[in-house]
Amino acid sequence: MSNDFINKQQIRFKLKSSLEYSQASFAGIVSLALALVLLLSSYTPADASFKPTGLAISAAYFGFALLQLAVWAFIRRDLLKEGGELGRLTRALGYVLLLSLVTVNVFIATAAFQLIKRKKSAAYTLAVYTLLTTVLVFAVSALNLFKPYVANTFLLGMLLLLISAVIQLASLLLVAKYADKAELPRWMWLVALILIATAVSGNLFALFLGLLLIAKLRDRSFTSGSRVSNVVERLSRSSTSMLGLLFILFLLTLSVTSYLIFDYGLAIDNNYGAILQHPSLAYPLGTDNFGRDLLSRIVFGARISLLVGFLSTLIPVLIGGVLGAVSGYYGRHADNIIMRALDVLYAIPGILLAIAIIAAFGASTTNLILALSIGAIPTYARTMRANVLLVSTLEYVQAARAFGSGDLVILFKHIVPNAIAPMIVKSTLTIGTAVISTSSLSYLGLGVEPHIPEWGNILRLGSAYLETHAYTAIYPGLAIIALVLSFNFLGDGLRDTLDPKLD
Repeated sequence: MSNDFINKQQIRFKLKSSLEYSQASFAGIVSLALALVLLLSSYTPADASFKPTGLAISAAYFGFALLQLAVWAFIRRDLLKEGGELGRLTRALGYVLLLSLVTVNVFIATAAFQLIKRKKSAAYTLAVYTLLTTVLVFAVSALNLFKPYVANTFLLGMLLLLISAVIQLASLLLVAKYADKAELPRWMWLVALILIATAVSGNLFALFLGLLLIAKLRDRSFTSGSRVSNVVERLSRSSTSMLGLLFILFLLTLSVTSYLIFDYGLAIDNNYGAILQHPSLAYPLGTDNFGRDLLSRIVFGARISLLVGFLSTLIPVLIGGVLGAVSGYYGRHADNIIMRALDVLYAIPGILLAIAIIAAFGASTTNLILALSIGAIPTYARTMRANVLLVSTLEYVQAARAFGSGDLVILFKHIVPNAIAPMIVKSTLTIGTAVISTSSLSYLGLGVEPHIPEWGNILRLGSAYLETHAYTAIYPGLAIIALVLSFNFLGDGLRDTLDPKLD
């Protein structure tokens, strides 16, 4: 084997193992693509001109994308030097890249935070994503300032978001300073509790970070080098997985805060003076054929998609998981009875079963959740059964039996925890499938009630104007695609992170 080949392999491994290098390349390429999309969307074919606002935003994205690609080149240069350490100047450029937060470019901002900190702990990573989630929600909510009117509680909601952002920024600075130390100051208890309080907005990153800090203060298993810290650190190495989780929690936070910030009337009340308005500052995503604001409708529609997705996955996970675990562990008669009954249910196509249930009991959110949940039980039961059959043959299960442990202890303490990883990965994919099924049924008029702003309902109305006002269907379609992709990316990351063979 030649020395040149060995050197190339070493260089490739060094670059691949660098979190800063991978995130910088990803952020630069994605930002450049977004800049091109913004440039194209700002072009008006009718008069062959560019909208000034869109052109300015596109130029800002181009500038930060080129700067990010330049930093990418600096990182590559430093890594290929002898020693392979990033220089101070390269890391200092991360502070310049943080200015991308003005344009709400979370891709570059995430890479910048990772570049600034040399040694990144699990707490630091969670603190970064906590702050970015609140900044994103604040930026989207601020667009309501240009609308004809706002909700009565708009100022209160924006004030609470601003206070949360300040608290989370201070927490990020404190975590960056103290998280790597052997012991945290006792007053960090207060910081952790305040962080958990800010999670009321739906920002679960703040909840996870607060619990992580409390556990470290109590010298529990969340300390550096523990399984939980390793899980967070492994997951954070996947840019796509973390950005997928960021988008999911961004939608969750936006859905929760919309009760205060967004006016429901803009999403459901007809406004015949603003019919089919093109995207503008007042209506960032335009209006539909009844003059309703598309941005508000998509925000409120996220509530339905997330609620149906989570509940229609949680129910079959619990029911199917228990049935599959019992079937795989006890076998024989229990296995035959459970699996044959589920085979009957599995023989009915899920979408047809959902249509039948909704046709029989009516279109409503509750019936939709039940319809999607029942059809998914057999697949989870089969997955858990196969995992339990595999894990039951391992040596530590035999050792537990030899020590006299009961069946329930062996099943739920030793077998299920080691068989749950594929279920978690599958559940993330099922949530994405549930989102698509919800939108599909609503598009056909068999989902939630037609008057409720839901992504499928929005897409159905917009599809009639594809030739003249394509944005009415493009934006809800992009929302569905982005959410499903986010769950898929998160599932891929969790599959690698939760694999017990990697411990």
